[in-house]
Order: sequence, then structure tokens, then C-alpha cells
Amino acid sequence: MDRFVIEGGARLSGRLTIKGSKNAALPLMATALLTDQPVVLKDVPDLADIVNMRRLLAELGCEAEYAPATDPGAAGGTMSLRSHDESLSHAKYEIVRTMRASICTLGPMLARRGYARISMPGGCAIGDRPVDLHLRGLEAMGAHITLDGGDIIARVRGGRLRGARIFLGGPFGSTVLGTSNVMSAAALAEGTTIIESAACEPEVVDVARLLMAMGARIYGAGSPRITIEGVESLRGATHRVIPDRIEAGTYMCAAAITNGDLTLDNCPVDVLLAAIDRLERAGVNIVPSGGDTDQLRTTARITSSRVLQPIEVTTQPHPGFPTDLQAQLMALLCLADGNSVITERIYPERFLHVAELQRMGARLLRQGPTVVVSGVKKLVGAPVMASDLRASACLVLAGLAAQGTTVVNRVYHLDRGYERMEDRLRMLGARIERLSDKQEALAVEAVG
Repeated sequence: MDRFVIEGGARLSGRLTIKGSKNAALPLMATALLTDQPVVLKDVPDLADIVNMRRLLAELGCEAEYAPATDPGAAGGTMSLRSHDESLSHAKYEIVRTMRASICTLGPMLARRGYARISMPGGCAIGDRPVDLHLRGLEAMGAHITLDGGDIIARVRGGRLRGARIFLGGPFGSTVLGTSNVMSAAALAEGTTIIESAACEPEVVDVARLLMAMGARIYGAGSPRITIEGVESLRGATHRVIPDRIEAGTYMCAAAITNGDLTLDNCPVDVLLAAIDRLERAGVNIVPSGGDTDQLRTTARITSSRVLQPIEVTTQPHPGFPTDLQAQLMALLCLADGNSVITERIYPERFLHVAELQRMGARLLRQGPTVVVSGVKKLVGAPVMASDLRASACLVLAGLAAQGTTVVNRVYHLDRGYERMEDRLRMLGARIERLSDKQEALAVEAVG
């Protein structure tokens, strides 16, 4: 099993291009099930989750050819998808268990084929994330849904799905994947669908943009109310995936925690305003460029003050502070001069990284959904265990700043969401390498 070995203390500097968004690319790939014409996606990151979604789509009769980028510092690759066998509608457990986004195939299959069978999805261990809102939305459009042996079985009786007014709010906010799923299904439904309490995240807007390029009629994406006027068929389209705001926020924190000087290109500055606000309050200097009031800014230079200030932050649905950056910010605040307070309102159990940071000398006190972070003068390298995707990134950031050597075990989590992270960090001056059990055994054998 792979691990990262990090020698802390190196200052990051240089320039990096942010890859396309994983959280947008996965539901975008699923939209290819809505048509028999080619769908081409550009700037798709080369990640484990993308590979698994390609495998899943192949099992569902949709081939996906991928040409990755050869330069780790460049934009992502290009993917061409085409659905050719609509008789294959069973998303099996062996693939689905690896990622939660596999549920995004449910709505498109049901709308186009009238039938779908999908295993309950897996993903990171960050707390309860039920799919009941997805199912309620599809049922409101006329789907008949049952559960059998851990599989969701959905059927359309009497032709097409029917437009409906659907409420998608949940106890911790709107559902991002659920909004994309229902919106995709509604694109081929008969009549008009109105989604109330829709997720406003930019990844939902990106799915809507592709669907509209394919011929869908969608209004209000990015707001709490989305209206979809169903059409009889959709065509193929070419689409560029939006930049990954979570990757961008992670590298902002990496620059800050190493007191570095980093310039990010293809950076979605204007959808990261909540994160930038908190980072600036903590003493991180972020200077955006590349646009004006009528154009999104796409470049940001990140530098850091010598003394970080304590802050308070609460995760919220977009446009609030994203839950996917909570762990990375916590690593940074471990070195602030005072007590910071982090409250997790999206996934209250998303604190598995707390114990690992404590192994590195962090002073953290958890009370339910809140962690008090008492800043320390230094972190100390230690062997730590990654528990999920964003916690893995948090531990890598802590290792970059720590004194001594940090070993981050189980970095396969990172490969799900960050393309060649060790290579990209090395380009910026980090002392980091990836080791596998096989490599270590060969090294020991050579010394012996």
C-alpha cells in the first residue's frame, strides 16, 4: 500500500495550473447515458474516481476513451464518451462501492432507458450520507423504486418520467449529487420539473451547462430553484470541466502553511470567496488577477504572513465555506497564534483527522461538531494514517510544515481527488516521495 514520506520545512514557490473539478467531472460523465451521440469532456483530471467511473460506464454500455495530459503541471486530459448498449443497466457493487458519485448514473439511466439497478454507493468514511433525497425526487417524477439485496431498482411505468415540483432540502442542507441526478433525469421527462431547495454549488451549474449544450431547457441553475422543461431527446456536445475549487483551496493552504509564494492558474477565484475571506482573516495574502467585474478571475498569487491569526469558521453549503476544505484549514490553524474555532455543519462526524494531527503535536479539543484549535509553535513529523480524501490532504499539508519526517499512510485516498499530488508538490519545492511496500522491500533487499 502506497505512502508519502515528507521531509518538512521546505517553502513552496512557483506556478501551478489547477486541474478540472473531480466533483463536476463525475456527474458530467454520467450525462453521456442520456444520449446515443458522443459527449466530449475537456480538462478531465486523471484520478482513481475517474477511472472507476469509466469502468462503471463501460459496464452500463457506455465507452469512455481518455487521453491524459502528459505534463503534471498542465491542464487535465480529454474524454470521449458514447453510449452504445442500452440493455446494460445494472451498476454492480464491485465498482459502486468505491465512490459515492456512482449514484449519478441512476437518474440518466432511468430517464433514457426506463430501468436502472444500482448498488448502494460507497465513498469516504465521513459520516452518514443517505441517498433518500435522490430517490424521493425520482419517485415524485413517477419512478417506482424498490430495494433488493443492497441494490436500488428503479422503473418507469407508462412511458417517460413526468415533470413535478420537488423539494430537495435535507437536515444538513441541499444535496449536490441529488440535484444533479434529478436535474439530469428531468431533462428527458414529460413536462416541467421545478426543484426547490436545489444545491447552488458551481458543480451543479456545470452539469446544467453541459445539459443545455445537449439541448436541455434549464433555468435557474446556481439558485435554490431550478426549472427544467423536459425534451424528447438530447444530442451530443463538447464541454470543458470547471476548475477544481477544492484543489485550488488545498494548494492555497499549502502555500500558506509553508510560508510560500505560489501562483495558481486556472484558479476559480470567484467561487472561493468564502474560503479566501477566512484565509485572509488568518493572515494569508491572496491577490487575484485575470479578470474584471464582467469576467471571472482565473489567477491568484498566495503568500503568507509570518504570524497567522486565529479565526472562527463554519462550513456551509455554497456560497459558504466548503466542507471539503475544513480539514486543510484545520492543519493551517494548528500553527496560528491563538485559539481558532471550526464548526462542521455539513458532515458533523468529519473529524477523523483530529487524532492524527494530535500525533504531530497539534492541540485540538473536539466538542460534538466543533473543534477548538489552540495554535502551537511547531508541528513534529510522525507516522499518520489517512482516513478519507480531504483528511489525507490535511495530513500532507501538516507534514510539509512539520519539523522532521512525516509518513502519510494509505494515500490511495488522495489518488481519488488529487492528480499526482507528490509530483506537483515536488515541482514547487516540496521534499516528498511516494513509496510502496514493494519498493521498500526491494530497498531493504539491496542493502542486505
